[in-house]
Amino acid sequence: MNTLRLALRMTMRDLRAGELHLLGLAIVVAVACLTSVGFLADRVARGLDREANQLMGGDLLLRADHPWDESYRREAERQGLQQTGTVLFTSMVSTEHAAQLAGVKAVGAAYPLRGHVRVAAGPNQADAIIDRIPERGEVWLDERLLAALGVVVGDRVGLGRLEFRVGGMLTFESDRGANFFSLLPRAIFNADDLAESGLLIQGSRATWRLHVAGEPDAVAAFERWAKTRLGRGEALESIENARPEVRNALDQAQRFLRLASLLTVILAAVAIGMSARRYMQRHLDACAVMRCLGARQVQLLWLVIAEFALFGLIAASFGSILGWGVQQGLALILTELMGTTLPSPSPLPFVHGIAVGVVLLIGFVLPQLIRLGRVSTLRVLRREIVLVESRSTFAWLAGAAALLALVFWIAGELRLGLQVSGGFACALILFAAAAWGALRLLNRTRGGTMLGGSGWRHGIASLVRRTGASVVQIVALGLGMTALLLLTIVRGDLLDDWRAMTPPDAPNRFIINIQPDQRDAMAAFFGQAGLGEPDIRPMIRGRLEAINGIDVKPEGYENARTRRLAEREFNLSYGSRLPEGNVVVAGRWHDSGKSPQFSVEQGLAETFSLKLGDRVRFNVAGRSVEAPITSIRELEWDSMRVNFFFIASPGLLEGDPASLITSFRAPQGDQRFTAELVRRLPNLSVIDIDAVIAQVRSMTDKLVLIVEFVFVFSLIAGFLVLFAALQSTHDERDYELAMLRTLGASNRQVRQALLAEFAVLSAVACGFAAIVAGAGGWGIARYAFKMPYVPDVWLIVLATLGGGAAVLAAGWFGTRKLLDRPPTASLRRLA
Repeated sequence: MNTLRLALRMTMRDLRAGELHLLGLAIVVAVACLTSVGFLADRVARGLDREANQLMGGDLLLRADHPWDESYRREAERQGLQQTGTVLFTSMVSTEHAAQLAGVKAVGAAYPLRGHVRVAAGPNQADAIIDRIPERGEVWLDERLLAALGVVVGDRVGLGRLEFRVGGMLTFESDRGANFFSLLPRAIFNADDLAESGLLIQGSRATWRLHVAGEPDAVAAFERWAKTRLGRGEALESIENARPEVRNALDQAQRFLRLASLLTVILAAVAIGMSARRYMQRHLDACAVMRCLGARQVQLLWLVIAEFALFGLIAASFGSILGWGVQQGLALILTELMGTTLPSPSPLPFVHGIAVGVVLLIGFVLPQLIRLGRVSTLRVLRREIVLVESRSTFAWLAGAAALLALVFWIAGELRLGLQVSGGFACALILFAAAAWGALRLLNRTRGGTMLGGSGWRHGIASLVRRTGASVVQIVALGLGMTALLLLTIVRGDLLDDWRAMTPPDAPNRFIINIQPDQRDAMAAFFGQAGLGEPDIRPMIRGRLEAINGIDVKPEGYENARTRRLAEREFNLSYGSRLPEGNVVVAGRWHDSGKSPQFSVEQGLAETFSLKLGDRVRFNVAGRSVEAPITSIRELEWDSMRVNFFFIASPGLLEGDPASLITSFRAPQGDQRFTAELVRRLPNLSVIDIDAVIAQVRSMTDKLVLIVEFVFVFSLIAGFLVLFAALQSTHDERDYELAMLRTLGASNRQVRQALLAEFAVLSAVACGFAAIVAGAGGWGIARYAFKMPYVPDVWLIVLATLGGGAAVLAAGWFGTRKLLDRPPTASLRRLA
């Protein structure tokens, strides 16, 4: 009890003296960043689990790119399960004066098995849950589609070959998923009308879904039965993997948030380590006096441990509370994105925050406290600390081990943890080597006239004399400045380059499901409108079966994207002319050659490790098509042109069922062109890319807002590192300046010595920070964004000069009061 009471008194004294401010702020920032991300991720996960059944429209969902075999329905009935089917696709819904691309759902009886559908009589009218599906000849349109077509409930609209009566305004469908992914207006009609409408033809893209619901045991038995029979293009979704596009998108955002958390924790750990080291150095004398007054090493050690345990618990708790407050604001943004109220978070992230604070204290503070507890009583007479300093290696190794454990825990995956820890280690080595080399070079030249007066030589000598501490300062300053450059200048450049990848004259409309006999009518219609003949390309669906005679099996690939590509059907094309925007980077384009050949896109070739000469085999409408790869193309996916992974030579695929696709740039606001085109050719689907891009950008902007808000913590941690680095040798510098002035140094010489120290520190740290930030920006662009990146050299140079000037100014203003203090006062204070 006496130890705790004394520890509390010491904590309050150190707080009043400002000894713990920087260390506490670093803990608060690290814990707040982690807990805000943790609370947010926990709420999203709980929200998705809560609504997973409704998102699937049942307890189990089977999804395929072709109609399901009747054996699945019979097995569901045998297990006593309810079942119904839905078909999802895109199509144009039109009236005499307007047309709009919509997401269409054809639903079977008993839909939905879980959740519900709400329908209203019109805009601004109350909606209600409806317990039936649309009748034959009836369609339900959502409010956006009603407004786009200019119709009301009771009017008639065209959908394929049929005309439907608008029977209600669709306001909610539980299995639609989050509004986050609803990029198109919606229409629902009875599945019994699907065949007669002619909307789905050979080559059309659609998703056939089979919903199943019932007793848990029966559902589990059916799931086991179905898993063993799933074929290509078929997948099964349960509550664990429901709505993968929702989870994947949010997981990717959470990956960025984890990166921000990692950067914050690393920077905060550096600041904590330097603050703890300074605290240890400033309290050695007090601990030595306590030893002389009878305190045993064990008592002294437990006393300082109790002080920091109490302080750390308070700081970590405050950080967790702050993180909870931050996530409350971020959750409002996510609630709007997901279209559902997020549940309250569990207390687990709060516990994680406390644990992170404890680990940071154990790794970076405890080793320094152990050194305090072992201080010799002789220090009172001789200020002898050699025995203590011999344990510096252990202290920093303990901190590094704690930081490494945190990095892998926060990363949540081995690869990300290795990348971050490896990059951090490389940056440490680079900065340490640069600092050591610069100090060695300055030590050799400090006697020359190029360094100015004796004050500059004293400043350089002071840095060289404290080589270890100077290297640590430069490394810390370099890491902080690198983080600030990456989070400001380089990040802004990357976003600007990304936005500039879509040219202003890029196509803003896609037309799909064009049939071969409609090519001439399309060309004539475009010619009449003065838009020029469109570049119409054939599109054939094919599944990759084998590479060099070896069957392609999705489970044989470790990468998730590769597995998804191996499961899906590819859109293949053929032709003799190289498409616009495509560049052959390896091999030779097949031109009009009739021999079987394939040209493959460069990114896909890298994904599947394809090279020139490899033979690939596709299944196209039940027929095997095999040919060698004779060229590899580089193309711009963001150009909005029609692009393909594989393009065959003429003659290889011409006899297979195909639809045609094209893209064009329509005049802004010209809706009559699209409406007339769909009226003449009702099977066409015209995709308005302007609308899609606008909605995707709106969605992305909200996620970016969340990520950037969390990165504010990283910026604060970066500034903490800069301040901690400058303060780490404050007492040594105070003592040295006092000695210089006592021995007769003028204020001018002392100022020169200070400026020399800070100029060298800022020049070396900021210079190499610019190099590391530029290289880091290139790495992020190359491996994360998959786009070329040319850094704005002059902007980085100006930012680096500004950062160096800021470091120099901060160091100068932080120490200028030392010049106003009499030397005897400084010596008496530090004695």
